[in-house]
Amino acid sequence: MANELSVAFGVNGERHKLTLDPRESLLDVLRERLALFGTKKGCDQGQCGACTVHLDGRRVVSCLTPAVQAAGHEVTTIEGIGRDGLHPLQRAFVEHDALQCGYCTPGQIMSGIACIAEGHAGDDDSAREYMSGNICRCGAYAGILQAVREVA
Repeated sequence: MANELSVAFGVNGERHKLTLDPRESLLDVLRERLALFGTKKGCDQGQCGACTVHLDGRRVVSCLTPAVQAAGHEVTTIEGIGRDGLHPLQRAFVEHDALQCGYCTPGQIMSGIACIAEGHAGDDDSAREYMSGNICRCGAYAGILQAVREVA
């Protein structure tokens, strides 16, 4: 296709060079081209947080992020945070029963890591506000908050 662009970016520490349609979302490229299925497709409108990943350490909703914007940057997905075993927040999610069905868990964990790194987990209200972009339909919010606060 004439409109495709060749871009290179990192994903979980590995460099990738792909030819992309500028309309492709980062979420679709991660799942369909790179077979990284941990990042979930929920609403596909940026409202649920299930697709949250980090782009150069900052959280983004990958369903609304054009994949070409990752050019020259590093993307971290849920698969990339626990390369040497479980990340402390993953462990805390288990300990605090912060998951039920698990569908939102990758996005919750990625947002939680960013919440802690950016200094928004100092108190319950700040952590709740920061994490409010991530929806858990099962209602595991109390455990999620406890896990984030413990790791912070």
